[in-house]
Amino acid sequence: MKVVLAGAYGKLGSDILKKLVSDGYDVVAADMIDRDIPGLDNTAYAFRKLDVTKPEALKGLCDGADAVITTVGLTSTSAKVTNYEIDYQGNLNLLNEAKRAGVKKFVYISVLKADKAPKVPMLHAKYLFEQELKKSGIDYVIHRPTGYFYDIVKVFKPMIEKGQVTLLGKKPVHANVIDTPDFAEFIVKTMPEKNVTYDVGGRETWSYEDIANMCFKAAGKTPVIKRAPAFLFDILAALPKNKKNGKTAILRFSKWTLTEEMVGSTHYGEHSFKKYIEDSFR
Repeated sequence: MKVVLAGAYGKLGSDILKKLVSDGYDVVAADMIDRDIPGLDNTAYAFRKLDVTKPEALKGLCDGADAVITTVGLTSTSAKVTNYEIDYQGNLNLLNEAKRAGVKKFVYISVLKADKAPKVPMLHAKYLFEQELKKSGIDYVIHRPTGYFYDIVKVFKPMIEKGQVTLLGKKPVHANVIDTPDFAEFIVKTMPEKNVTYDVGGRETWSYEDIANMCFKAAGKTPVIKRAPAFLFDILAALPKNKKNGKTAILRFSKWTLTEEMVGSTHYGEHSFKKYIEDSFR
């Protein structure tokens, strides 16, 4: 079975690539630049340079493929492109090429509650693409993860190093984030299913205060946790300079994820977030 994996060299993408190769799939790894993946023989799969913003650059990408998996999305600050150009239109370009090539299955990695945040571009653009995929006629699997181990630690670690964690709002917020190797396994496992959407997270649910305390403990520091009003992020997001440099989208997404319950109904994976935190600060 031939699978095209778009966004193959990101953190999640590379774990999906490893799983596909280990399971014996014929894989085309598509990304903006070619690079070696630690622990993976680069002769075990084919590489194709990817620019989802240019439909003509996608021609032939999906020829002979049985399935497409896409992790494509804008996750960093950009003054050149928007989430609507990448997460929505870019994936739509990929979907159109998959349809042209007669691909039977399309797997899309979205975000939990993507349909609940019309003012958050990083979520709304994904929701718009979900709607296009559902009416495309191709059998689909949509995954809406709650978040990833490495992302949460990446956010908390600089604050822990400074000795103080600042959380948003007054109420406790919870998440059951998932480790990317566990999620990759789930994505490949459920690939044969038809027209389903999974709200997926890990097996452990923690509040952000719990996470902060675990990080402080793992770092051997006394916990100092403060809370700030969430509207401060709205003020920052509205600043002209942040609109110009692309930070507004990141700020709105950060506010959303730090103030919304992000607990997926499907719990999957064997890896412990608590242990991951301990290992990250060791």
